[in-house]
Amino acid sequence: MEINQIYVNLPVKDVQKTREFWTKLGFSINEQFSDEKAICVIMKQDHIYTMFLKEEFFQTFTDRPVAKGDTTQTLLAIGVKSREEVDEMVKTATENGGSKYSEPRDYGWMYQKTFSDLDGHQWEVLFSDMSQLPADF
Repeated sequence: MEINQIYVNLPVKDVQKTREFWTKLGFSINEQFSDEKAICVIMKQDHIYTMFLKEEFFQTFTDRPVAKGDTTQTLLAIGVKSREEVDEMVKTATENGGSKYSEPRDYGWMYQKTFSDLDGHQWEVLFSDMSQLPADF
Protein backbone atom coordinates (compact mmCIF):
# COMPACT_ATOMS: atom_id res chain seq x y z
CA MET A 1 0.00 0.00 0.00
CA GLU A 2 1.19 3.50 -0.77
CA ILE A 3 -0.25 6.58 0.93
CA ASN A 4 -0.74 9.49 -1.46
CA GLN A 5 -2.23 12.08 0.91
CA ILE A 6 -2.24 12.87 4.62
CA TYR A 7 -4.94 14.87 6.39
CA VAL A 8 -4.27 15.92 9.98
CA ASN A 9 -7.45 17.04 11.75
CA LEU A 10 -7.23 19.38 14.76
CA PRO A 11 -9.89 21.13 16.86
CA VAL A 12 -9.89 24.94 17.09
CA LYS A 13 -11.94 27.56 18.90
CA ASP A 14 -12.07 30.17 16.11
CA VAL A 15 -11.84 29.13 12.46
CA GLN A 16 -11.38 32.69 11.13
CA LYS A 17 -8.51 33.51 13.52
CA THR A 18 -6.91 30.17 12.64
CA ARG A 19 -7.21 31.03 8.92
CA GLU A 20 -5.52 34.39 9.48
CA PHE A 21 -2.74 32.82 11.57
CA TRP A 22 -1.81 30.16 9.02
CA THR A 23 -2.03 32.46 5.98
CA LYS A 24 0.30 34.90 7.76
CA LEU A 25 2.72 31.99 8.07
CA GLY A 26 2.61 31.71 4.27
CA PHE A 27 0.29 28.75 3.79
CA SER A 28 -2.57 28.57 1.28
CA ILE A 29 -6.13 27.50 2.01
CA ASN A 30 -8.04 24.90 0.01
CA GLU A 31 -11.36 26.77 -0.20
CA GLN A 32 -13.19 23.69 -1.51
CA PHE A 33 -12.91 22.14 1.96
CA SER A 34 -13.25 25.34 3.98
CA ASP A 35 -16.26 27.10 5.48
CA GLU A 36 -17.36 28.59 8.82
CA LYS A 37 -16.85 25.19 10.53
CA ALA A 38 -13.44 24.26 9.11
CA ILE A 39 -10.47 25.33 7.03
CA CYS A 40 -8.14 23.15 5.03
CA VAL A 41 -4.54 24.40 5.15
CA ILE A 42 -2.31 23.15 2.35
CA MET A 43 0.98 22.04 3.91
CA LYS A 44 2.32 20.42 0.71
CA GLN A 45 0.20 20.70 -2.42
CA ASP A 46 -1.48 17.44 -3.43
CA HIS A 47 -0.02 15.56 -0.46
CA ILE A 48 -0.33 17.02 3.07
CA TYR A 49 -3.22 19.02 4.53
CA THR A 50 -4.25 20.13 8.00
CA MET A 51 -7.96 20.41 8.63
CA PHE A 52 -8.70 22.83 11.46
CA LEU A 53 -12.23 22.06 12.63
CA LYS A 54 -14.30 24.14 15.04
CA GLU A 55 -14.36 22.19 18.31
CA GLU A 56 -18.08 21.42 18.11
CA PHE A 57 -17.74 20.15 14.53
CA PHE A 58 -14.60 18.16 15.40
CA GLN A 59 -16.56 16.41 18.18
CA THR A 60 -19.03 15.02 15.61
CA PHE A 61 -16.24 12.75 14.26
CA THR A 62 -15.43 11.01 17.56
CA ASP A 63 -17.09 9.60 20.66
CA ARG A 64 -14.03 10.46 22.77
CA PRO A 65 -13.58 13.76 24.62
CA VAL A 66 -11.73 16.40 22.60
CA ALA A 67 -8.45 17.64 24.10
CA LYS A 68 -8.68 21.33 25.00
CA GLY A 69 -5.13 22.47 24.23
CA ASP A 70 -3.79 22.18 27.79
CA THR A 71 -2.91 18.51 27.26
CA THR A 72 -0.65 16.92 24.67
CA GLN A 73 -2.36 14.53 22.32
CA THR A 74 0.05 14.83 19.42
CA LEU A 75 3.29 16.55 18.40
CA LEU A 76 3.35 17.94 14.89
CA ALA A 77 6.55 18.53 12.94
CA ILE A 78 7.15 20.62 9.83
CA GLY A 79 10.40 20.19 7.87
CA VAL A 80 11.70 23.28 6.06
CA LYS A 81 14.66 23.96 3.76
CA SER A 82 16.99 25.96 6.04
CA ARG A 83 17.75 27.09 9.58
CA GLU A 84 16.66 30.58 8.52
CA GLU A 85 13.23 29.26 7.53
CA VAL A 86 12.93 27.61 10.96
CA ASP A 87 13.67 30.92 12.67
CA GLU A 88 11.39 32.91 10.35
CA MET A 89 8.38 30.60 10.73
CA VAL A 90 8.58 30.58 14.53
CA LYS A 91 9.12 34.36 14.59
CA THR A 92 6.06 34.90 12.37
CA ALA A 93 3.99 32.49 14.48
CA THR A 94 4.83 34.31 17.72
CA GLU A 95 4.22 37.72 16.14
CA ASN A 96 0.72 36.61 15.17
CA GLY A 97 -0.63 35.14 18.38
CA GLY A 98 1.30 31.90 18.71
CA SER A 99 3.73 31.35 21.57
CA LYS A 100 7.26 30.01 21.84
CA TYR A 101 7.02 26.56 23.36
CA SER A 102 10.63 25.58 24.00
CA GLU A 103 14.20 26.70 23.54
CA PRO A 104 15.83 25.94 20.16
CA ARG A 105 17.56 22.59 19.86
CA ASP A 106 20.67 22.29 17.70
CA TYR A 107 22.06 18.81 17.13
CA GLY A 108 24.48 19.88 14.40
CA TRP A 109 22.70 17.90 11.71
CA MET A 110 19.22 18.96 12.87
CA TYR A 111 17.98 22.32 14.10
CA GLN A 112 14.50 22.78 15.59
CA LYS A 113 12.25 25.26 17.36
CA THR A 114 8.72 24.74 18.63
CA PHE A 115 5.71 27.03 18.87
CA SER A 116 2.16 26.61 20.08
CA ASP A 117 -0.59 27.85 17.77
CA LEU A 118 -3.68 29.81 18.84
CA ASP A 119 -5.31 26.66 20.26
CA GLY A 120 -2.25 25.25 22.01
CA HIS A 121 -1.26 22.69 19.35
CA GLN A 122 2.52 22.26 19.40
CA TRP A 123 4.32 22.63 16.07
CA GLU A 124 7.97 21.66 15.81
CA VAL A 125 9.69 23.37 12.89
CA LEU A 126 12.91 21.68 11.86
CA PHE A 127 15.71 21.67 9.33
CA SER A 128 17.74 18.50 8.82
CA ASP A 129 21.05 18.22 6.94
CA MET A 130 21.37 14.48 6.50
CA SER A 131 24.93 14.89 5.20
CA GLN A 132 25.88 15.94 8.75
CA LEU A 133 24.19 12.99 10.45
CA PRO A 134 26.79 11.23 12.64
CA ALA A 135 27.85 7.84 11.29
CA ASP A 136 27.03 6.16 14.61
CA PHE A 137 23.50 7.54 14.77
